[in-house]
Amino acid sequence: MNRKIVSTDAAPKAVGPYSQAVWAGDLLFCAGQIPLDPATGQVVPGGVVEQTVRVLENLRAVLVSQGLDLANIVKTTVFVADLNHFTALNEVYARYFTGDFPARSTVQVTRLPKDVLVEIEAVAIRDL
Repeated sequence: MNRKIVSTDAAPKAVGPYSQAVWAGDLLFCAGQIPLDPATGQVVPGGVVEQTVRVLENLRAVLVSQGLDLANIVKTTVFVADLNHFTALNEVYARYFTGDFPARSTVQVTRLPKDVLVEIEAVAIRDL
């Protein structure tokens, strides 16, 4: 199998023993992104709106480093600390994904790394 590890300084460094993304053939499996500022490594200030924006920008940075963009995503999984934030999260998400939306799962979790409010992982394909 054609497998390649992805790392870019344009997105936050991994906070554990994992890769930012991994190519497996034409599929790019992106690790969950949390709202860390790539320059400082700190959680961005603000609530779920600001955090969701940062998460999607971090995800985009990983994709762009591989010549892709959000339009290449075929599946996302969204982890939220509180489903009461679902509407606000969706409003931000809809600014980043338009037209043919990727498949998506959204789940509430007890806790996320660094006690953030949202984390998003994605699977993208090279040539849509």
